[in-house]
Amino acid sequence: MLICRTLDELRQARQSLGGRVALVPTMGALHAGHLAHLGYARRAADHVVVSIFVNPTQFGPHEDFNRYPRTLEVDTAKCETAGADLVFAPEAETVYPPGVPGVELTVPGVADGLEGAQRPGHFAGVCRVVLKLLNLVRPDAVTFGRKDYQQLAVVSAMINDLMLPIDIIEVPTVREDDGLAMSSRNRYLEGDERKHALGLSKALKQAQQMAADGEPDPVAIEAMMRDVMQAYHLEVDYAAVRHARTLGEIDSVVPTESVALVAGRLGKVRLIDNAVLSETMP
Repeated sequence: MLICRTLDELRQARQSLGGRVALVPTMGALHAGHLAHLGYARRAADHVVVSIFVNPTQFGPHEDFNRYPRTLEVDTAKCETAGADLVFAPEAETVYPPGVPGVELTVPGVADGLEGAQRPGHFAGVCRVVLKLLNLVRPDAVTFGRKDYQQLAVVSAMINDLMLPIDIIEVPTVREDDGLAMSSRNRYLEGDERKHALGLSKALKQAQQMAADGEPDPVAIEAMMRDVMQAYHLEVDYAAVRHARTLGEIDSVVPTESVALVAGRLGKVRLIDNAVLSETMP
């Protein structure tokens, strides 16, 4: 497995990869959820490239950019074991060269609410770095997880509207045995916070049950999710039921076309999760 830190190293290594190439973009601190992406990528392509880069432009001024875990040596070992062919792990100055004017990419509508409202500028930073990585790696396919549902929708809209010749591989959310969605930030949960974090998946599971029982009112489902999260001592950022494709507000729940999305805080840790209402969480 090759490890590239510079653009010249990446370009030279990329030339040696024949056949289909799949990109797995990550910010490192890899866990089983990330490794699931590598499995999907290997089945879809001849070669797998993993990017490991904590992207500064998607963090707000008071978010956890400096605290975000950086475990490059462990991450690269996991990538090699999982069958990656190349890891691209650049410095920030490589991705954002000093003195080069920045370009802002926006996806109106899909990116406006939920995470977009809670984290102004977040999706502009995501789109910017993703487009850079796609231009640098030139993959035939790229993986994105349903765990970050709105991010998946935003990036898909960007790729489709800009007509990039890249297949999007959607990777299902990987969960712990108790239902907690795997996240690099889970490692920061302390003491009872780990149990309290289950309020996210519990709320989503009950939302699916309400939809299965025929509840048509999204407001009723949202109120229930908020109550469950608060009962688990989560500070609720949002508990929303939206259209599964556009993420717009809906008047009536159609389970196959509706997704529940939640975000909450436990101390300094912020977690998100989601579930399509017609599906059944484990």
